Amino acid sequence: MELTEADWDRIHRVNAKGVFFCLQAVARTMIPRREGRIINIASIAGKGYAGTSNAAYAASKGAVISLTKTAAQQLGPHNINVNSVCPGITRTALSDANLSVRAKQEGLSLTAMEERRNAVIPLRRANDPEDIAAMVVFLATPGARNISGQSLNVDGGIVPD
Repeated sequence: MELTEADWDRIHRVNAKGVFFCLQAVARTMIPRREGRIINIASIAGKGYAGTSNAAYAASKGAVISLTKTAAQQLGPHNINVNSVCPGITRTALSDANLSVRAKQEGLSLTAMEERRNAVIPLRRANDPEDIAAMVVFLATPGARNISGQSLNVDGGIVPD
């Protein structure tokens, strides 16, 4: 309830507007070549993950998912694949710092907080950035030549679709 209009605008400017205009710019170079792979980064938050940080973030990532589908339909005739990767809980410096702060606030050890975080993940482990990178690399390979318009979760099984 503390989100402001300025927060909404900032989040959408980066996550939705930024993705759209980057996609548009790169598509303009791919169309004449009649080939390309565009891989957006969305989030399971955009698919309704209840543990998302806030509604504005979730809405912005939902916009990326919708943009991915529409762009795939419109750019497909130019032999351009468009997909997005939807990371789940991912270990980064920022997420580790947030986890540490929450552990202190709740009087838990960092290990206990990590175990609690991982308990909501069916595979019982958070992503490392390399897990996300591996999906991006796969989508850029010839093995993914017929995958387009998809938003693929890399989340250890949190969101079932």
